[in-house]
Amino acid sequence: MRFQIRRAINNIYTAFSLDDGKIYTARIKGKVMKKDEVEYNPVAVGDIAIGEPYSESEALVTSIEPRKSSFARWNVKKEMNQIIASNQDQTAIVVSSSSPPFRPRFLDRAIACSSGADILIIMNKADLGRDEGIELYQKIGFKVVFVSSETGEGVDDLKELLRGRITAFVGQSGVGKSTLINSLMGTEQRTGYVSEKYNRGRHTTNHSLYIEKGDIAVIDTPGVREIEVPFEEEIFVQDAFLELNRATCLFSSCLHKGEDGCAIPEMVANGEVSEARYESYLRILQALEERKPFYLRNKKR
Repeated sequence: MRFQIRRAINNIYTAFSLDDGKIYTARIKGKVMKKDEVEYNPVAVGDIAIGEPYSESEALVTSIEPRKSSFARWNVKKEMNQIIASNQDQTAIVVSSSSPPFRPRFLDRAIACSSGADILIIMNKADLGRDEGIELYQKIGFKVVFVSSETGEGVDDLKELLRGRITAFVGQSGVGKSTLINSLMGTEQRTGYVSEKYNRGRHTTNHSLYIEKGDIAVIDTPGVREIEVPFEEEIFVQDAFLELNRATCLFSSCLHKGEDGCAIPEMVANGEVSEARYESYLRILQALEERKPFYLRNKKR
């Protein structure tokens, strides 16, 4: 039987059967799913699981189908990759221009955490203003929509972008992600506030949750204050920096670190590539380099 994982808490899963349409409480069967991989969690919300019911409401999961997309982060405490959501058609990254302020480097890292899905940038709290920094992402080619959960501005337009697709919502704590989802889906997700002293939000969503209403399906994920890009081959980071892919370097394997034949430094000097975005890219590569075992650092793979 095939299941779609809709909630995951402490290795207990809410699984929707794609065969009989029933909801099951699922667990992993024995050690079948405990593979020797660099992943903190073997099963994530959005996964398509294979398993068998053993009662009217309970099932055992034995395997997971290959993921077509994912949103993952580096779990600093466990020093492993952690899948937050999977099999989404698009990743909606929610930001705000103020309260908390817009953080371009957080956005860059969040984009780099998404793999295999379209990117949609949502600037919430549009009633408080629009940070000019978002214009750079529009010029690069990212789809950006401005909304306000308070006034309803842009909510109908956003709904049209979500119809017929599974969308993973991610964002910094305090940007109003859960409040926005409540407006979109008619749910009552717990919401928080932004600290006046530190101008940052509190965590309110503590686990990922699949929510469906009509032809709109979203995966609400926990808000975070910081996010680190998952460990992967450095070459894949370029997928998050669309402007770098337009460079014509001497070597196709160029990592755009300023190697011989790299075209990026000249493009930065000419204003074709944002210096701030390029610095953000280099910082991500440095973080990945520092996670390698010492004997692998600065070696070609």
